[in-house]
Amino acid sequence: MSDPLVLIPARLAATRLPNKPLADIAGEPMIVHVWRRAVEAGIGPVAVATDAPDIADAVARAGGTAVMTRADHASGSDRIFEAVEKLDPEGRHDVVVNVQGDLPTIDPAAIAASVTPLADSAVDLATLVALIHRDEERTNPNVVKMVGSEVAPGRFRALYFTRATAPYGEGALYHHIGLYAYRRRALQRFVGLPPSRLELREKLEQLRALEAGMRIDAVVVNDVPLGVDTPEDLERARDIISARRTS
Repeated sequence: MSDPLVLIPARLAATRLPNKPLADIAGEPMIVHVWRRAVEAGIGPVAVATDAPDIADAVARAGGTAVMTRADHASGSDRIFEAVEKLDPEGRHDVVVNVQGDLPTIDPAAIAASVTPLADSAVDLATLVALIHRDEERTNPNVVKMVGSEVAPGRFRALYFTRATAPYGEGALYHHIGLYAYRRRALQRFVGLPPSRLELREKLEQLRALEAGMRIDAVVVNDVPLGVDTPEDLERARDIISARRTS
């Protein structure tokens, strides 16, 4: 693999938490915290893909790179594909890592771990999972589960993703974390596919790749990063980051 290109899609159109990427956390916009975590992963250049000049300006003030993209993208995957074509038209980077812009507390080591399955040429894209410890998460439809077959210690070949409690019976369940490392040709193929039937039913974009026969491998990490979707999540993120800075 060549050096991965890490892209963070960000837009201002969130309904539950307006202007979410610019929300202040310990004196900096949330998107800047995510950008810093991605830089700390140390796996390749990092850029924010956005349709909002205010987000681009905030990233630039912090010393980062932002690329402007269209406003009409249906998903972050579409946005990062436009961004990678603009940033790297020569195709020097054959791996693209998509880090969600609402994960300000993510462990940089988890970002770095996401690319490791792509050393296997049979893998099209890779993602992250964490063991579910709390009983209420086993049945929570907002906690997406990965059903997979273990191919190596701490690594699974994903067979399905679902909001249901699965697989049935005794044993571990794994919480899917929506961070993806794509082979560039796999990303190009993915964004060219129409939404699939199971994707629409479960409202899970990654099922489009599985239904198209693409292989997704998942790396087990220690914990699930906090995704900021509500004002309560934002306060938790502020507390976590403030505690890190004072420890």
